[in-house]
Amino acid sequence: MSKAALKKELQKLTKEQIIEQLLDLYEKNKAVKEFYQFYLNPTNEKELADKYKKLIRKEFNVENPMRSTEKFSVAKRAISDFKNLQPSPESLADVMLYLPESACELSALFGDFSEQFYHSAFNNYKSALEFLEEHHLLRQFQNRAMQCVKWASNCGYGFADDVAGIYYEFYQENSD
Repeated sequence: MSKAALKKELQKLTKEQIIEQLLDLYEKNKAVKEFYQFYLNPTNEKELADKYKKLIRKEFNVENPMRSTEKFSVAKRAISDFKNLQPSPESLADVMLYLPESACELSALFGDFSEQFYHSAFNNYKSALEFLEEHHLLRQFQNRAMQCVKWASNCGYGFADDVAGIYYEFYQENSD
């Protein structure tokens, strides 16, 4: 159903019926509940960002690498779910950069991973830097972005060069 068709159907309902529909959605759908909890009380944004960062950390478990699954799809889903809550750009940037940070740290501490792992880590790093640039947050997150370069420095498959190259591409062009 399109948004226009939904709007047409909703306009047929009374205010009370719409409220009941929303309450039913709130009760039955975890994502809707989380959205409204955040929408109505945005002061818990840091807590919420930490929740999604924990989901990412679980995938790239530096503390216990044997329990690490390295599933970029799960980590990216966490970012997407957090983004759907419409957090501030700073909080979203924090969570977005956390994925490549975790992947780079895991690789730095526990050796080589597959070429696909590095490719995914690089793509997420680049995406985070693009978001930082778009929202004028490069300077605020520069130390963390540089930490990824340091962690990647001994990695294989050209990953170290790729991460350093994209870092300097963003930070040389944007230095004042």
